[in-house]
Amino acid sequence: MKNVDDLIESAAELAERGLSKGEIADELNVSRETASWLVERSGTTTKPTSRDSAEPTAGGPQDIHVDWSAVGRDSKRMEHISAAMADLLAKHGEDVDLTIGIEKAGGPIATLIARELGTDLGTYTPAKHQWEEGDIEDLGGTFSRNFAGIRDRECYVVDDTITSGTTMRETIEAIRAEGGEPLACVVLADKQGIEELDGVPVYSLLQVISVGQDE
Repeated sequence: MKNVDDLIESAAELAERGLSKGEIADELNVSRETASWLVERSGTTTKPTSRDSAEPTAGGPQDIHVDWSAVGRDSKRMEHISAAMADLLAKHGEDVDLTIGIEKAGGPIATLIARELGTDLGTYTPAKHQWEEGDIEDLGGTFSRNFAGIRDRECYVVDDTITSGTTMRETIEAIRAEGGEPLACVVLADKQGIEELDGVPVYSLLQVISVGQDE
């Protein structure tokens, strides 16, 4: 993906496939606000929602798109990247026996990290996958019953990117609500330079920081 026009085209294709704006944000590794802007620019509509539509965003959003598809499409590259991410978590010792992947992209990475660290695997689907417009606080995420449960266990949390930290914070809160204790989070790329969330350390292979000056 080379420029904004490519992103707009991709957003349109995803919207036409019926993805919500939250899912589009996840697929394109951008914020929800950026996903809304891209869909609005494309002239397409996302799947119907009972919520009131938001007004179009004036101007362009301030965001950074991270395209890691060169890694994601090759299992060997994924294995190497996940091993490096697992190494960032290894400092917390060998007692942790659960790795939670944030769907969608965090799931495959968490699978490889769990294998590298010898832990069980769980997955969490965040509220943004249901989000169109309106208050995302009215929505809730879910843990998949097809994978390992929390059961008052210590765990690691894995995702591909941090855009604002909202999804990672939601996942931390959801784990604690189930009686678990997240010891550390790890992502491939962090757009915010976040070192901790709610007392949980956050590690990243890459920190992608926008350097500029507002007009």
